[in-house]
Amino acid sequence: MPTTVEERWRQFFRWGPYGLLGIATAIAGASVGMLMDRAEALAVGALVAVALLLHVVWDRRCARFVAAHGWTTERPGTGAIGDEPEPARGGTEPVRDEPEPVREESPPVLVPGAPGPASTAYFVLRTVLASVLTWLNPFFAVYACVGYFDAVHLLSRRLSHPGLLVVAATMAGSQSGGLPPASPVQWLAFGGLFALNACLVVGFSHLAEKDAEKAAERAVTIAELARANSRLEQALAENAALQAQLLLQAREAGVADERRRLAAEIHDTIAQGLTGVVTQLQAASAAPDRDRAEIHLRRAADLARHGLGEARRSVRNLGPVALEHDTLPDALRKTVEEWAERTGVDTRFTVTGTEAPLHDEVAATLLRIAQEALSNTARHSGAARAGITLSYMGDEITLDVRDDGRGFDPLARPERGDGGGFGLDGMRARAERLTGTVTVETAPGEGTAVSARVPLATP
Repeated sequence: MPTTVEERWRQFFRWGPYGLLGIATAIAGASVGMLMDRAEALAVGALVAVALLLHVVWDRRCARFVAAHGWTTERPGTGAIGDEPEPARGGTEPVRDEPEPVREESPPVLVPGAPGPASTAYFVLRTVLASVLTWLNPFFAVYACVGYFDAVHLLSRRLSHPGLLVVAATMAGSQSGGLPPASPVQWLAFGGLFALNACLVVGFSHLAEKDAEKAAERAVTIAELARANSRLEQALAENAALQAQLLLQAREAGVADERRRLAAEIHDTIAQGLTGVVTQLQAASAAPDRDRAEIHLRRAADLARHGLGEARRSVRNLGPVALEHDTLPDALRKTVEEWAERTGVDTRFTVTGTEAPLHDEVAATLLRIAQEALSNTARHSGAARAGITLSYMGDEITLDVRDDGRGFDPLARPERGDGGGFGLDGMRARAERLTGTVTVETAPGEGTAVSARVPLATP
């Protein structure tokens, strides 16, 4: 059973002519005594038989076409939609990476293989038979009206309007009392009815063409939207894959950053603490008397306990022990005093600007940088004097660590195994995590100045 509008129209174009011819023949047969004599009735019978034969031949031709080609939108050999593109010259395959051009969708095919020479011949023969039958009996206009429905499908665009006008003339002849008109009044009626039929059929045909064009445009728009949706789905899939890749990279970057943080914490706590312990133990072994050695041993024990506490807090990702109960200036002052006592270097600590509360991470970062800078001074500079300045400068805070030691060539960085390279990198990495900077000014024999600047983030 037909389920779509197109299938119903196909059924009408196949069986409609049979039905209309049968109805017209039945009505004409009932009016034989009134509108036709015996000779005309015999002629009508012969013409009806020819019309039936014509429809049978055409029906079989359409069935063979559908079996061979299906309901194609174009005649064979003209490149129906869906055909594979022909290979390019030289035997190479066509480039398929380019987006396919938008094709104008053709209206659904309701008559197989039409329009074409065969469908044109069928329409002409059927219209001639219908016109002659209507001439003999006006009731055969019932059969002739089928041309109104299938002329635009059987004929080409150039021939469809003339074909419709011929059908309109046949219908006007029937409506005016039969062909040919027998009186001037009948001729006048024929002319008026023909004009009316012609205007109606041409007007409705024009509206149908416009509607078909709009339908084709809608089909193209729908096809474009489908392609756009497909591209959008592909882009969304690519974005999802990219997001997954970015998440993986972010996770790997976080792991690497945490490793660097732990390495810096170990360097700034355990390594520095062990260095102090070793220094105090060496001083104790070289002490001239037992009392002096005891002093160095107590300092070594204190350094070991302090380093153990720092190591534990670093593992727990907490701030330095010195900041647990003190502000940054107080913690720096105590750190400088302990360092000066251990090393014997004349050291001064200065605070400038108006002191302001600091975020814990900012305070911890500056304290670690100060500890690393003082550790480098003790290990490498041989300085006699050092100075540490903490400056509150409006929207940023600055830490300067200076010494009058031997300095070094900043272009000839020491190896990480020598103890200095990792410390400078660690200081810079700590400051950069807070969008800050660390600069080093030094030269052989001219001392060293380390300056750290970070934004003044309040808690």
